[in-house]
Amino acid sequence: MIKIESIIYLKRGREASVKRFHPWVFSGAIQTIEGNPVDGDWVEVKDFQKATLGFGHYQKGTITVRLLSFSNSTPSEKIYVDKIENAFRLRSITKVINEHTNCYRLVHGEGDGLPGLIVDVYNGVAVMQAHSIGMHNDRALIAEAITQNLSEEIHSVFYKSQGTLGIKAEDEYLVGMGVVPHVVTEHGNKFYVDWEEGQKTGFFLDQRENRKLLGQMAKGISVLNTFCYTGGFSVYALNAGASLVHSVDASAKAIELTRKNIELNGFDPHQHESFAIDTFDFLKDKKDKYDLIILDPPAFAKHKDSRHQAMKGYQRLNAEAMRVIKPNGIIFTFSCSQVVDKQLFYDTVVSSAIQAGREIKVLQHIGQPGDHPVSIYHPEGEYLKGLVLYVS
Repeated sequence: MIKIESIIYLKRGREASVKRFHPWVFSGAIQTIEGNPVDGDWVEVKDFQKATLGFGHYQKGTITVRLLSFSNSTPSEKIYVDKIENAFRLRSITKVINEHTNCYRLVHGEGDGLPGLIVDVYNGVAVMQAHSIGMHNDRALIAEAITQNLSEEIHSVFYKSQGTLGIKAEDEYLVGMGVVPHVVTEHGNKFYVDWEEGQKTGFFLDQRENRKLLGQMAKGISVLNTFCYTGGFSVYALNAGASLVHSVDASAKAIELTRKNIELNGFDPHQHESFAIDTFDFLKDKKDKYDLIILDPPAFAKHKDSRHQAMKGYQRLNAEAMRVIKPNGIIFTFSCSQVVDKQLFYDTVVSSAIQAGREIKVLQHIGQPGDHPVSIYHPEGEYLKGLVLYVS
């Protein structure tokens, strides 16, 4: 059984969200704590009448407990085996894993009942990232659960949590070894992934279906991919028969990764050009050059106190793209900021349209794919918002 160190008692009336399976217990909801828990400990959560509501990881802060179980029975160490089995079943049912795709998200935090944990799979290698001390402490149990459930799929598990925890956490192989860069296939497109040195776990899997959608629109047209990172959208556009693709990123390292992926897929270098330059600077003199523009910036706002400034950035970026795109052009625009909700992002894009003075239609609302599920009880998990716009 999991060792329970302490008991958290909630204030009267503050148990409602937990009873609705919301996995976070906020510090302001806590009446008393029995015991002296330290960050990462398993704790039991009870209501003011001392009825057990669930069990989870303790960590001092605004979110004090992340619940992994809503049962009144103490969970066993098999909890990770069962949760990862369920997560893998979901990916199998939704056909995320198939003969054309061997990279996907296996565990998406709260969406898979494992708050504080991300696991991405790259063609035989599982990359684990902890966002809570509890998941860090249980990393060996989690790695064992991954290999037990996916013994035929996974040969290595790499733990990558440096910089996500606020404590010293060594990046290391918990199971096997991997060789990077490593080639993965996504809808038949090939990409190099470097989980040891790359951003996040090595690749942005959340844009997979949006890249596919872009490919359906890119034949015979000119495409600009801004904030391109490893050139995911660029590869899809070229594979779909785009006449010209330009990739832009302020990072020279990102541009080098993009060039390698273009070469990996065997494209004619005359069809593609990369630019290591700030996107705002690049757009200044590009009026009527592109039929389709992708705006996929990093999170402009990571905290609520930076949201106002971030919205100015989104507004400016979208307005500039709307000004320069060719008549009858298409813009794919995104926000991956969790603190920016759908409505706020939409309203900001509307204000950009007014500022640009162009007639614009919304063709589609898009977001994260099925291997990034959102618990209906935890809407905060829906972080990726996107719009496909038609600019007259």
